This record gives sequence, C-alpha cells and structure tokens, in this order.
Amino acid sequence: MNLSQSLTMSSSLALVLLMLTFHNASAELFTALADMEELLETESVLIANLDNYIRVQEDKLNQLRRRSAEYQREHTEAAKDVGTYLSNPVNAFLLTKRLTTDWREVENLMSYDVGSEFLENVTNYRDVLKFPSDEDLNGAAVALMRLQDTYKLDTASVARGELNGIQYSTEMTAGDCFELGRQTYLNGDYYHTVLWMREAMDRLSHEVNRTTTKADVLEYLAFSTFKQGNVHTALLMTNELLELVPDHERAVGNKVYYEKELEKEAKQKALRGDDGSVDVPVDTTTKIRTAKDNPHVYDSSERKLYEQLCRGEAERSVTETSKLRCRYVINKSPFLKIAPLKLEEANLKPYIVIYHDVMSDAEMEVVKRLAKPRFRRATVQNYKTGELEVANYRISKSAWLKDQEHPYIKAIGERVEDMTGLTMSTAEELQVVNYGIGGHYEPHFDFARREETNAFKSLGTGNRIATVLFYMSEVTQGGATVFPSLRLALWPKKGAAAFWFNLHASGQGDYSTRHAACPVLTGTKWVSNKWIHERGQEFRRPCELKPDHPEEF
Repeated sequence: MNLSQSLTMSSSLALVLLMLTFHNASAELFTALADMEELLETESVLIANLDNYIRVQEDKLNQLRRRSAEYQREHTEAAKDVGTYLSNPVNAFLLTKRLTTDWREVENLMSYDVGSEFLENVTNYRDVLKFPSDEDLNGAAVALMRLQDTYKLDTASVARGELNGIQYSTEMTAGDCFELGRQTYLNGDYYHTVLWMREAMDRLSHEVNRTTTKADVLEYLAFSTFKQGNVHTALLMTNELLELVPDHERAVGNKVYYEKELEKEAKQKALRGDDGSVDVPVDTTTKIRTAKDNPHVYDSSERKLYEQLCRGEAERSVTETSKLRCRYVINKSPFLKIAPLKLEEANLKPYIVIYHDVMSDAEMEVVKRLAKPRFRRATVQNYKTGELEVANYRISKSAWLKDQEHPYIKAIGERVEDMTGLTMSTAEELQVVNYGIGGHYEPHFDFARREETNAFKSLGTGNRIATVLFYMSEVTQGGATVFPSLRLALWPKKGAAAFWFNLHASGQGDYSTRHAACPVLTGTKWVSNKWIHERGQEFRRPCELKPDHPEEF
C-alpha cells in the first residue's frame, strides 16, 4: 500500500465512524460539566487524527531518506572514477533514469501535502463533534476568575494546578497564563489581566519551549496597569517593550500619551502644593456611600458574607445550633409510618430542614439520563417583563421532566408530597440542573416579589410557596447552598434534599430565604428541585389568626 492509499483509507474510515457516533452541539458548553465531558471525546478524535498525520509524514520522510541514501551511495561510487563509472552503459542508463523519472517521483513526493486531507478531516469533524466556541473559552476564563475571587485562590498556586493546597492538574505554561489574561482583558477586567500577565512573565523566565513572547505579555500588562491608574509603571513597561520592539506602533503611541498624563499629574500636584510630604491635608468631605441593609439589594456586605459562607468561614453561634435536632418523621403520611424519613434541622426561623437518603442512586441516574439531551442554558425571570432570559449571575444548564415520563419521576413527586404535606397538583415540573465551570447562582429569591407582577402569571397557580432541592452528586470542593442573612450553608450530600417555605403563612414573601449556589471549585454538581405553588395549599397550610410576617413587609 502506497502513502496516498494509506492516508485516504485511515482518514476516510475515521470520518465515517465519527459521523455515525457523534452529533451536532450548540455553544455555551462551559455552563454544564455534563456537556463538557464530550469535549474529551472530541480531543481524543483530534489526537488520533494528529497521530495518523504524524505517521504518514514519517512514512513520507522515510521514503525520501531511502531515496537520498540510495542516490548518495551511487554518487559516491561514481565520484571515485567518473570515466570508468560512466563507461558502463548500465550506470549511464541508471544515472539518466535517476535524473528523469526517479527525480520526478521524488519531486511529487516532496510536493505532496499529506496534511491537507487531515485538515479537511478536522473541518468535517466540526460538523459532527462538539467543539467549544470563543464564547466557551471566555466563559471558562470568567468562571476561573470567579473561583479565584470567591475562594481567595493565589494566582501562582492556580497556575501550578493547586486548588486550596490540593494538586488537581498539570501546571499551566506561560502561554496558558497569557491567554487567560488576554480573555480577562477582552472583558475589561484589568485587575485579573495584571495578575495573570505577571504570572505569565514569571513563567517565561524559566521556560524553554515558549508559545508567547515577553513583548506580547508586556503589551497587555502595560496597558492594563495604566487602566488601573498606575501611569508611571505603565510607562516603564512600555519603554521596556520598545527596547524589544522599537517600531511597536501601539507602544509608541501609548508612550507619548503616558508621558503627557504624568506631566498633567505633576502640574496638578504643584498647584495643590503636594510635595509628597505627610503634612498635605486630606479631603474628608467625600464619604464612601454604603448600601442599606436591605435584602432586596446585593450589596458589598452581602457579597462578602456570601463568599465567606462559600469558603466555610462564617460560623453560626452555639445558641443557634444547640437548638437544632435530628429525628425520624412521618409528617401525617400513612406511607411514612412504615418508612419514616430522616430529618435534620438546619434552621428554625425560617424553618429549613434536610431530608437524608430520599433519592436512590437508580433514581438519580434516570433523572440525569432523561435530562442530558434536553439541557439548555438556565434562565432567570425578568422582574419587569416576566420573560425568561439568560444571565451571567446564573451559570448552569437545566431541563424539565414531567411525572408521566418515567415512574421514577412520578415517585419523586409523591415523595415530595409526603415530605412537605403539600399538594403537587399545582407544583412545577421537576427541574434538573448541572453546573458548569465555576457554576453558581448569585443570591436570589425563589418567590416573586410584589413588584414582579408578571411572574408565574401564565401558570395561574400563585406564588412559589416552598422549595425542595435534591442533591444528586457529591461535590469535592465548593457548591454549597448558602443563606447570607441566616449565616447558613448547606453542603451537597448525594441523595439528600433541602426544604424550606418561601412564603409566610400569610402569603407574604419571607425575605430571609434569599439564598445562593456557591461556585463549584472542583467536582460536578447535579441538583433537581420542585417548586411548589400556593394554589391548592389553602387547607394544607392555612393562614394563621394573626399575620405571621414582619410588619415592614
């Protein structure tokens, strides 16, 4: 079999098999780890394609080496005594042949581009395999920055593949750090750009095989440093860049601009009499405005507490935790009399509990299997229009499952009714969620606030009275469900379910149930939930004689 036949058969066979195996996929792969699993299959196909390309290239080079060695051997023999060699008619014929038909074959072999058909394979693969998009790359970078901030991860440690002191992956190269910094730069995130460009610069000093240059890093690093307000350092870096690339057009322009900015700063300091001494008076008339302690607003104080809870740093008082109990419950359910549930109290007011071992491994696998083909980017409801839309503060993919689709789905709904004592006739379908890279959901309410007049209008079942959240996987690090105002964190435990009322018995929203899904640091997070609505609960959870909601609401 010649080189061309070997190439055609191997590439065509691989392509046919792939077309039978894989399917098209949409973007936003970073929003669910379940989708990203298939990227490893894509990579394995590309590696096989590359290996075949290398093998065919090596076959081509080996053929050329054999021809070269053969020609060199004959040429050396002829050089010993040219007259004698050429006087032999066979040698004269073979020399002529080598320089005509043989050499044309060598030229054809040299000019034959063995890579073109393999590149065509890659093009065809894009129609049948899952390939990440530029949006996925940027989303993955943003997610990594979110993890770095939330869990206070050191840049150098992350670059070494360490997360909270545990080695999870191979080290990043200077090129990897550069690309991560470039993605944050494209988002206008100059703070993280500086962090990762500095890490790239540090790694350049001890790398041999480099995919990026010092000049590349300096270009981004200098401008991002300027955007952070440090004009002097930006100018120093720009001068260093111009020493490496004197005709760098952008650097030349930036240098002039930075110098003018520094001149302005010097003049302003001179006008204020600021000579750098400690005696210069400080302007105290401008105060930093802080948001009021309002559960409607995601202010800096709530973010700080949210991140502390995600890291497991915010502890509750002994007075609060000492009152919590664990017990078996039957909840007035005839079925639970023979199979009581394990209940753990997580909070008393509002009442938040965790039911343990309420979903089996078999049920979880069926739920995941049914949900995967239907996954779409998780949405949130626009409080003004009532329309569903994607949002950067919710990174996950979700699907909805009906009771009639599988006996297990129906059984889960019946179990929720036993757990809560509420009717499922007006509950929403079972929502299944898989979180992606750094997957999270920032602090939010499950119920509709008074100003959200269009929420759930199409359902006609009233507001969301309660939430049941099933955990369908263990999460290695991160992924807690946290309630900032309660300083409460619920850590995922496979097979368990959290339950709480979103509304007071009076029907007013309970704002202390504002909660969030912390970013997943390592591992994968699968959850499913049942949102239970007001309609039909009138006799199951009746109003009390006096309103039980706080007066301010």
